Amino acid sequence: MLSSVLNNLYAQPYKKLHYKSIVADAHNDVIWAQTMKGFDISEKTNRGNTDLVRLKEGGVNLQIFSIFCNETYGKGKAYPFAIAMMDSLKHIADRNADKIALATNVTHIRKIINSGKIAALMGVEGGHMIENNLDYLDEFAKRGIKYLTLTWNNSTEWATSAADETNNPNLIQKGLTNRGKEIVKRLNNYGIIPDLSHVGEQTFYDVLAITKKPVIVSHSNCHEIAPHPRNLKDEQIKAIAKNGGVIGINFYSGFIDSAYHKKIDGLMAKYPEMVAELAKQYSSKGYIARALFQKISQTEVNSIRPPIAMMIDHVDRMVRLAGIDHICIGGDFDGAESFALGLDDVRDYPLITEELMKRGYTKKDIKKILGENLLRVLKANEI
Repeated sequence: MLSSVLNNLYAQPYKKLHYKSIVADAHNDVIWAQTMKGFDISEKTNRGNTDLVRLKEGGVNLQIFSIFCNETYGKGKAYPFAIAMMDSLKHIADRNADKIALATNVTHIRKIINSGKIAALMGVEGGHMIENNLDYLDEFAKRGIKYLTLTWNNSTEWATSAADETNNPNLIQKGLTNRGKEIVKRLNNYGIIPDLSHVGEQTFYDVLAITKKPVIVSHSNCHEIAPHPRNLKDEQIKAIAKNGGVIGINFYSGFIDSAYHKKIDGLMAKYPEMVAELAKQYSSKGYIARALFQKISQTEVNSIRPPIAMMIDHVDRMVRLAGIDHICIGGDFDGAESFALGLDDVRDYPLITEELMKRGYTKKDIKKILGENLLRVLKANEI
């Protein structure tokens, strides 16, 4: 029985390569989206994009779980929620010691993977979760956080976000304050990687000017292909290469295809009454779209999703600009309403390997993108 499963697993060359590689994802929101809402990801479910069984089926053996809350969690709320999320992931690992383990460093990651388990790490998405309190950052370090995304869409008191730098004309200052520079230096000392997804362009360059270690951009794509404030311009991509960092390619449709949001508008216009009703429950367009997608046909939803090939166009451009050593995966599963067509959940990672092989990437280069590049940056930040 086992031999037939393995034969089927390795029936095609891309599958053989995929399942023999370290497949690492730098960003997944399942703890926020599912676990903190009371759903158990230990067993296979039909909710969201992620659970432990489906991660294994997709060949993912290193997952950085996002510790996230949005800007509605103010002082007194954001930090306790972050701690609760970290505790939740630890409880999952404790209850499923045969499937997953929290890792401490790259040597430990490889040991966990070699034992057949999923290695788990944590990254805090949003500097507002330290509530401008360096003692809270100290606690995150003690708990083994591997990166801190300096902002989410909202700016902090010490760093400005891409959303605000682009859309907020009332910003008093852009980039890092002196407090922000102190935080980046402290991150270096702790071995916590500064994550430059979500940050504004000025913040981005301010960080690169002072960091002593490679950074990560955990889930962002190419601005030249899809001009969204969350995506990186060509010079930013080159700057990450110069820093020695890594960029995680994002699966979200809106960061892949510049026409996606217009397509959503057109789809929502077909169902004005339904959208109006959903707007009473949800404040953001993304949440309204996600709820709408549950009510209409999958064919209609799929009609506005970009193909995986378009996502790999972003990889190609990054490789041309930065080189093969600076690209990884940062899927953003369970963090958005729509992903590239075919990427429905974490079981679908082998399709990325297949597309990379079609593009002519070597096995060595594919292994770098799938996991080895991320491991290199994690190792470079260890203390």
